[in-house]
Parts: sequence; C-alpha cells; structure tokens
Amino acid sequence: MQCTKCKGDDTQVIDSRLAEEGKVIRRRRKCPKCGHRFTTFERMEMGNLLVKKKDGSLEPYSRDKLEHGIWIACGKRPVKQEQVERAIVQLEEKWKAKKTISSQLIGEDVVKMLKKLDHIAYIRFASVYRSFKDVEEFKHELGKLLK
Repeated sequence: MQCTKCKGDDTQVIDSRLAEEGKVIRRRRKCPKCGHRFTTFERMEMGNLLVKKKDGSLEPYSRDKLEHGIWIACGKRPVKQEQVERAIVQLEEKWKAKKTISSQLIGEDVVKMLKKLDHIAYIRFASVYRSFKDVEEFKHELGKLLK
C-alpha cells in the first residue's frame, strides 16, 4: 500500500480490526520512510452489479460514485464518515442479491437513507435527484419533511 504522504511503497500494518459488523477490515498503517500513519479499509467487491440508467444503458456499479454524490449532499453538515460508510454498507447489502439495479431505485434508496441521516442533506440530494423545476416543488418537499 502506498503512503498517502510521501508515496513510499513499503508501508507496514500496525493494527487490523473488523468494522461495519464484520464486513470490512480496517487497517492502521505506518510508513517507515516518513513515519506518517493512515487508515485503509478492505471490503468485499459488489460482484458484477450493473446499474440500468434512465436511457436504458448499463454501467458497472461504482461505490465511489455513490459515495461522492452522498458527500456532495452532506457538505458542511455534521455527518460523520462512519455514518456514511455504515449507510452505504446497508444499501449494498440490500442490493447484493441483484444482478441489475435501476438508477431510480438507487436514488430512492439514497433519498430515504439521507432523510434519516440529515434533513438538509436529504433536501439537497432530493432537489438534484428529483430535478425540482421551481421553488414550489422545493417548498412542497420541504412541507412533507416538516409534517
């Protein structure tokens, strides 16, 4: 594993622990070259899950793409990395038995997850995912949230 600071190739594992209910291995590493410590995570790959887009095309599932979209919605919010990781693991558990999943189902599942996690992140994600056309749609969604 390459050091995140000096890019040295010879890092040492200091500690390994199971995380996320045993589905992930968390490793603390140290670079003998510069002494920098950092954490890596090992997780099972989501098989050959394909995402069916609105236009009918298929593309491989990308955890990084999903996580990036969630973090954009959670920007400057009091949401912790562990919360997002746990939520993504739960979503992947739900999807793992499928070979193909629609992007709409992924979006709806993320919206539901964010609604429980952080209301502002939920509104941000929903406004992009559901393509709010005007302030009235935004107010309507906000009204549903406040009920």
